Amino acid sequence: MVVLFTCAGQRVDIVTAFARAGATTLAVDVNELAPALYAADRKALVPRIDEPTYVDALRALINDHDVRLVVPLADLDHLLLAQHRDDLGALVLLPGPETIRLCEDKYAAHTFFAEHGIATPETWLPSELPGEIPFPVLVKARRGFGSRHIYRAADRRELDFFLGYTTQESMVQQVCAGEEFSIDVFCDTDGRCLNAIPRTMIESKGGESIKGMTIRDWQLIEHGCRVAEALRIVGPANIQCFRELDGSLPVTDVNPRFGGGFPLPTAAGSRYPELALALAAGERPEPVLGEFREGVVMTRFFSQIVLGESHVGLEPLEEPLLDEA
Repeated sequence: MVVLFTCAGQRVDIVTAFARAGATTLAVDVNELAPALYAADRKALVPRIDEPTYVDALRALINDHDVRLVVPLADLDHLLLAQHRDDLGALVLLPGPETIRLCEDKYAAHTFFAEHGIATPETWLPSELPGEIPFPVLVKARRGFGSRHIYRAADRRELDFFLGYTTQESMVQQVCAGEEFSIDVFCDTDGRCLNAIPRTMIESKGGESIKGMTIRDWQLIEHGCRVAEALRIVGPANIQCFRELDGSLPVTDVNPRFGGGFPLPTAAGSRYPELALALAAGERPEPVLGEFREGVVMTRFFSQIVLGESHVGLEPLEEPLLDEA
C-alpha cells in the first residue's frame, strides 16, 4: 500500500515507522531539504499550501502512485485536506472540518470542553477579563502551534504588557499547577477510540516532547478516549492535559495528528501505523485500550541525512565524505 505524507518536514520517525509496517512511503514537501523526503521510498516537491494548485498536485500524485492513504504530518494543511477528504481518491487520516476548526481555535476548544463536561482551565478573551484573575495566567495565541506566542504573566501589570506585546489574536488562560501528561490516541473512521497511550512529560523543547515515559494509568486512558470521541477524532491525535490537586484532568491542547513524541508510543507497541493501514484497507479493527508496554522511556537527540548531487538531483550519500586534502 502506498502512503502519502504531506508536509513531511523532519518527521523521519513517522515515515520510517510506516515503512516498517509494510507501506510504500511517498513523502512530499515544498522544501527539497526536508529530511523526511530522503527517508521515504518515493518523494516529490509540491506547491505551497496557500497556492491554489496544492490540492490538485496532491490529487495527481495520488492517482499516479495509486495512493491509498494520506497522512498529514503538520497542522498547516489540516483544514484544507479535511475539506477535500472525500474527493482526493484516498483515505485522508483526518477528522472533518468542524473538528479541525475546533482544534485549531483553542478558545473554541475550551468552550466545547466546558459544554461537554470535560475539564478545561479557566479561559477568557482579552475583552472579557473578570475583575479578579487567579494569577499566574498565560497569554496564548488562539491559533498557535509549537508553543509559539505563549507568555506567562504573574500579575496584572505583566498581563497588560503581554496583551499589548503579542502580535497574535490571543486568549488568557489560567496556569495549571499539576503534573502534565500527553495522551496519544488513535481512532477509526467512525470516531471510535482504538487505543490511548499516556506518557509523562519529563522534558520538552519548542512544544515537542524530548523525554518521557509511557504509563498505564487507566484514568488517563479513559480520559483520552472520552476527549477523542467527543471531538470525533479520526486517526491520530495528541491530547495534552494536567492532573490537578482536586483530581481533575483539564485539557489544554488537542492536536489531530501524530504527536512530536510519536517514537515513544510506537516503541511501546501502539501499532498505530498498522492500524492506519488497516483502515485504508477497509478493515474495522477492534479497540485495544490499555494494550501497550508501560515504563518505556524516550530520550531524543539530533540526527541528520547527508545529501549529495546525483543524476536525479539530491540523494543521500552512501558513504561519508572523505577529506581529499
